[in-house]
Amino acid sequence: MLKDVTFGQYYPTSSFVHKMDPRSKLLILIAYIVAVFLASSFIDLGVVFVFLCLAVIFSAVPPLMVLKSIRAIIFLIAFTFILNVFFYTKKEGDTVLFWVVTVEGILNATFLSCRLILLVTGCSILTLTTTPVSLTDGIESLLKPLNLVKFPVHELALIMSIALRFIPTLANETDRIISAQKARGADFESGNIIRRIKAIIPILIPLLVSAFRRADELGDAMDARCYSGSKTRTKYKKLKYGFRDLIGVLSVAALITAVAML
Repeated sequence: MLKDVTFGQYYPTSSFVHKMDPRSKLLILIAYIVAVFLASSFIDLGVVFVFLCLAVIFSAVPPLMVLKSIRAIIFLIAFTFILNVFFYTKKEGDTVLFWVVTVEGILNATFLSCRLILLVTGCSILTLTTTPVSLTDGIESLLKPLNLVKFPVHELALIMSIALRFIPTLANETDRIISAQKARGADFESGNIIRRIKAIIPILIPLLVSAFRRADELGDAMDARCYSGSKTRTKYKKLKYGFRDLIGVLSVAALITAVAML
C-alpha cells in the first residue's frame, strides 16, 4: 500500500548516523551516488552494497524499513529490466538464448536494476536519519555561497524540505482516497489500460484539491508566525562538524577509491 512508502519519512532514534551533521550526510550521499555510477561491474556494486549495509547498521534503522523504499519503484525496476533485456545491443560472441534475448543482455539488465535499487535505498537512509528541519539547514548551509549572486538559497532549501516532508503525507492521503472510492464501488484493477487510466481521475481530482488545501493552510500558518524568509532569520541550532562526520567522509572516500581501482 502507498502508506508503506518510507521515502521522506524520519525514523526517530539515537544512532551514529543520526548524530552526524546534515551537511556531511548530504555530501556523503552525493559521493555515494557518484560511486554507484562509477561502478562498472558486479564486484564494484558489491563494494557499494557493503558500504550501504554498514550505513544501515550504523543508522539503527530496521532493514525492512529501508527495503520498503523499493516498493515505490518496483514498476520502474521491472520496466528497466525488460527494456534492457530486449533492446540490448548484441555484440559478436554474445550467447543468444532465444529471439533477441542474450545472456549478456540479462546480465546488463540485472546490473542496471541493482544500480537503481542501490540509489533509492541510499537516498532513503538520508531521509530516514535526518529531520526536514536539519535537512533544510544543511542544504542552505552548503548552498550559501550562491547568496553572492542573489540566489534564493533559503527559499530553495525550504521548498525541497517541504516537498520531502509531504511525500508520506500525500501517499497516505492517496491511500485514503483509494479506499473511499473502493467503498463506493470503484474498480481500479480490472479492464484494459485505457479503462484503468480513466479510473485514476476520481483519485487525482480530490488529491489535487487536498494538496492545494494543505499548501494554503501551510502558507497561512507561516504568515501567522510572521515568517519572512531568510531576512533577519537566526538559527536555534548551530551546525557543527564532529568526529562522526570525519569518519563518514573518510569512509565514502575509501568507497570511491575502491570502486575506481576495481
